Amino acid sequence: MIRVMRVFVTGGAGFIGSHYVRTMLTGGYPGFEDAEVTVFDKLTYAGNLANLAPVADSPRHRFVRGDICCAADLDAALPGHDVVVDFAAESHVDRSITGASEFVLTNVLGTQQVLAAALRHGVRRVVHVSTDEVYGSIEQGSWTEEHLLEPNSPYSAAKAGGDLIARAYARTYGLDVSITRCSNNYGPYHFPEKVIPLFVTNLLDGQRVPLYGEGANVRDWLFVDDHCRGIQLVLEKGLPGEFYNIGGGRELSNRELTEKLLAATGRDWSYVEEIVDPRGGGHDLRYSVDWSKTAALGYAPRMPFEEGLALTVQWYRDNRAWWEPLKAARVEAAVRA
Repeated sequence: MIRVMRVFVTGGAGFIGSHYVRTMLTGGYPGFEDAEVTVFDKLTYAGNLANLAPVADSPRHRFVRGDICCAADLDAALPGHDVVVDFAAESHVDRSITGASEFVLTNVLGTQQVLAAALRHGVRRVVHVSTDEVYGSIEQGSWTEEHLLEPNSPYSAAKAGGDLIARAYARTYGLDVSITRCSNNYGPYHFPEKVIPLFVTNLLDGQRVPLYGEGANVRDWLFVDDHCRGIQLVLEKGLPGEFYNIGGGRELSNRELTEKLLAATGRDWSYVEEIVDPRGGGHDLRYSVDWSKTAALGYAPRMPFEEGLALTVQWYRDNRAWWEPLKAARVEAAVRA
């Protein structure tokens, strides 16, 4: 009898994690069509069961509410799984500046707890999902995986700490864990505090959008499905203790991005409010990853940026019932604070 693969996805109710789960449960990853998926998520503000609604009734899906920082929660849910894909993280630079301790707790200690639990329960394969922000900022060229880590915000510093903990678990304990580092993601179900969903939803509602400084900061944009395919390739082919960059291959300044979003929503520059960047040195000027190492596994981004952006904008047009309550909750929380 062939044993069914069991996949444990931390942070699987978030933006990227839920896309990975939906794709796996709808047969999007060859060889994993019959896999059983457990989503393990604390359901903080960015974790949302609505993200899993399209697959909630799948007999191969199970949801467990739990905290990656709590060994007892992990011990209750993890036994019997073959694979862990660790998406769980605090992931917003602005929030990390005003509340760094939560980011360190989740992104460093939480990562260590997941890896330790994987060891205790004999999980044979782990992928830890990270970010290119651990490298800092680069004026020219692109980062390879061997580049010095120079994180500039509490968020990116905490993610760098988690990455190094993962590497240590591979070297010290022999855990079969690989680490991925992605560029800026975009796509449907993205929580509306990040730049693309924030700008799109504001503009759809006829509200202004905040552009920091002159909008000179440059980001490499990666469609969420391309990112998740890269993660799956690393899961299947990556080596223990190794890092793999996953990029989208489309660099844009924030000003260029804003112009595209204005055009996509039928607004003009009068809807832009240019403000002083409150993040200071924590706002890196340019990100750019060299993903040739991951390309050697078979990775290449498929979604052209303009097509992906149009798809994303249309999704927000069509799914007000998903994002309007999230934005209303943010406003209410700000008023209470």
